[in-house]
Amino acid sequence: MSDLPRRIHIHEEGPREGFQIEPGPIASADKVRFIQMLAETGLTEIQCVSFVNPRRVPTMADAEDVAGAIHQRDDVHYTGLWLNHRGLLRALQTPLHTEGYVRTSGSDAFSLSNNGRNVEESLQEQGATLQYCIENNIPLSGGIVTTAFGCNLEGEIPATRVVERIAQLLDFVEGYGLQLPILRLADTVGWANPKSVATLLGAIRDKWPELRLGLHLHDTRGTAMANALVGLQFGIDTFDSSCAGLGGCPFAGHKGAAGNICTEDLAFMCEEMGIETGVDLDALAECARYAEELVGHPLPGKLMRGGTLTRWRTQ
Repeated sequence: MSDLPRRIHIHEEGPREGFQIEPGPIASADKVRFIQMLAETGLTEIQCVSFVNPRRVPTMADAEDVAGAIHQRDDVHYTGLWLNHRGLLRALQTPLHTEGYVRTSGSDAFSLSNNGRNVEESLQEQGATLQYCIENNIPLSGGIVTTAFGCNLEGEIPATRVVERIAQLLDFVEGYGLQLPILRLADTVGWANPKSVATLLGAIRDKWPELRLGLHLHDTRGTAMANALVGLQFGIDTFDSSCAGLGGCPFAGHKGAAGNICTEDLAFMCEEMGIETGVDLDALAECARYAEELVGHPLPGKLMRGGTLTRWRTQ
């Protein structure tokens, strides 16, 4: 029933997904400082910005400025999100680590809202970009299924449909002679619960037992940590998260879609369970308090207020 990993990898998305939903303004220098603070905590992968239309996501209008100002550590992977070929070309002009990836969605309605194309149209568009990556030796880092558990615009997303979309995505990638190193399942708008996570993970494992999976969880309705625990029990060892619980999707259909699973809270739970994370919890809590200062309102992270148990164990 349980196959807990020995260690997990945390993909920090606070500077990107965290700030994209905020009304701002947040100064570029403050964003850079936040990224550099995160890089000192033991995190090894930080998604810093998104290369998207600034009219749709105004807080990412300074993406190039932020990317160019980061003093990068050699042991940290600094990335940016892009959704189309134009975004990829923008990312390649910066010092960030730019890799290829592919995407699909459990929901056609969300796909249309998020990038202006349904699932079929999105795959067709990605073909030219994937070919460009191959021709320019840009590695394929993985894939993602958005709204894998439900959609505010479309409703329930059955596991069978997600499995079909994954099969379609895998066939698409194999058509270019490639394989996915990892596939992330995204609870983009907070519909997942422990039962639905177990159902979908079980269905995918039954069909593709060797496919490496990751989880991108939102805590919109307070279920993210329970969902992460189910993922851990299935052996999931890669999680997208956001310092202080920053974040959310601005194209999800309602403002309550905010709140990615909190990085430091997830790391604390794992460490208490004997699962290594490689991060400094106290340093992450300090980053969380700084993030709260930047956005100017309370954030949902718990560890930054409650602290670790270290002092209580050493009394």
